Amino acid sequence: MAINKNHEFEELNGVKCGIVEKNVTPERLQFLKSILEFNKYTVIAIPTPAPKVAAKPAAAAESATETVPPPTPPAPETFTVGVTDYTFNTTNALYGRILKTPDGHFVTVAYWYQKENQSHDEVPYYEFK
Repeated sequence: MAINKNHEFEELNGVKCGIVEKNVTPERLQFLKSILEFNKYTVIAIPTPAPKVAAKPAAAAESATETVPPPTPPAPETFTVGVTDYTFNTTNALYGRILKTPDGHFVTVAYWYQKENQSHDEVPYYEFK
């Protein structure tokens, strides 16, 4: 278990991993995987487990008539993404300018969250206006 929310790690497929993000879409998974693998990290992604549903109390179930609740729609398929370097911390990697894009620029926060198509690393984040 992590000391704080910024440094999470858990076991994915039997390997202790630093968690990069949880509940990511398949498109986001491909984006993250391409950046992390370019930066020499081994990426492990597993499907996010379905949320746990609380069971009805026994007394309420007995008193209920034979009505069947409508089936819940299937949850969208999401993934938990981790890297085998369990010391990896996304915040430190972004603000510490550790990750690079394939074209040689540093990965910025806007690029990481896919708000920009290109990484503009000429101006540090604290000077950007």
